[in-house]
Amino acid sequence: MTNLRCGQFLLSLDRPLLMGIVNLTPDSFSGDGLVGDVERAVRHAREQLEAGSDILDIGAESSRPGAIPTPEDEELRRLVPVLREVTTWGVPVSVDTYKPAVMRAALAAGATMINDISGMIHPEAISAVAASDCAVCVMHMQGEPGTMQSAPEYQDVVAEVRGFLLAAVDRCRQAGVADQRIVLDPGFGFGKALEHNLALFRELAATGFDDLPLLVGVSRKTMLGAITGRPVEQRTAASVAAALIAAQRGAKILRVHDVAATRDALAVWAAIEQGDKR
Repeated sequence: MTNLRCGQFLLSLDRPLLMGIVNLTPDSFSGDGLVGDVERAVRHAREQLEAGSDILDIGAESSRPGAIPTPEDEELRRLVPVLREVTTWGVPVSVDTYKPAVMRAALAAGATMINDISGMIHPEAISAVAASDCAVCVMHMQGEPGTMQSAPEYQDVVAEVRGFLLAAVDRCRQAGVADQRIVLDPGFGFGKALEHNLALFRELAATGFDDLPLLVGVSRKTMLGAITGRPVEQRTAASVAAALIAAQRGAKILRVHDVAATRDALAVWAAIEQGDKR
C-alpha cells in the first residue's frame, strides 16, 4: 500500500510518518499529561506539528499499566475542546480511544483517524467508524490496561499478535472499512513482558499482512527503561533509536513524544540509505 486514507487526507507512505503524541490525561506514564488546560494542550499540539508531525494523536484516557478507566463524560470533557481547535488546522488528527461514543464525538468534531487499543473488538466501535472515511488503527492488547502487565503469557507472541490483528482486520472489512483506511499496531507494552516486546521487534514484518501499514509506538516506554536503566524522562535517545529501528524494519507510522529528534534521525537515515536529503 502506498497511501493511507485518513478522512479528507491521502497520506503517502513512501517515507515513515510521524505521529506526535498529545496527552490530555492527569496520569500519563511519560509525565506529559495536560488534563484540564486547553490552552497548554493546544500549544503543545502546535509544537508537535511544527516539530514535524504528520499526524497528531490526541488521547484523553490513560492506557498505562495499572490505569483506572476514565468515565466517558470525563474523557469527552477533556477531549472535545482541544479537538475543536486542532481540527481547524488542516492536518490529520487521530483520537486514541476504545469507546464507541467517544469515537462518534471525535469524528463529529473533525478527527480523521481512530486509534483503538482494543483492536475494534466492540461491534459498536466498528459501526462508529465504518460509515466515515476515517483511518482506523487496530492494536493488539492482551487483557486490559489495569492488569495487562501482571503476568502476560504467550506460546508464540508473533503468531498470536498476528492472529489477533487478522481477526480485527476481518471484522473491519466485513463492516465495509477499506484496506486503504486500516493500520496495524502490534501493541508494544500492552500485555507484554520485555522478551515479548523484543521478539515482536525482531520479527516486526511478520506481524503484518496484506501490505497494510504498521504503526509502532514505543516512545519512552518501560521496555526502554528495562534495557537502558533510565527513568522515563531520560529515554529520548532510546526512543529515537527504537523508532529508527522500527522504520528500518518496515514501520510506516511512528507514534512518538520527541518528534523533532525522531525526524532528524529519520532524515539522516534517508540521506545515507536512500539518497534522500529531505
